[in-house]
Amino acid sequence: MRIALLYSLFALLATAVNIGAQDVWLRAWPGPWPIATSVYVGTAVGLVVKYALDKRYIFRYQTTGALHDGRTFALYTVMGLVTTAIFWGFEFGFQALFGTRQMRYLGGVIGLAIGYAAKYRLDKHFVFTPPEPGAESCLRQS
Repeated sequence: MRIALLYSLFALLATAVNIGAQDVWLRAWPGPWPIATSVYVGTAVGLVVKYALDKRYIFRYQTTGALHDGRTFALYTVMGLVTTAIFWGFEFGFQALFGTRQMRYLGGVIGLAIGYAAKYRLDKHFVFTPPEPGAESCLRQS
């Protein structure tokens, strides 16, 4: 129960960081494609925050060094591609349907909630797993 509560709190925090980064970007970005770039920036910022929290507090995962951490983050990111598609589908879908910033953000929040539920299962089974025997020495040699 503790893990579920922490994961939910971290998902809410990462959602707030994501939406906040989008809003800051929209206010500051004078360039083309403001909505698309804001969603991308928010996704990137939220991803880094969520990875750090999940790795340390949810999965209590220790990497063996920078290379292992980079590979773990890359795998975490790949698992996030499917859930990001869900999130973006909701956010852009709400933008297309309702045409307002508030409804786009609501779609983003709904998409993130669904995506984070799926992401926990993916990360538990594919990302934050014990290394195979001998993998640690291979990682240090790479």
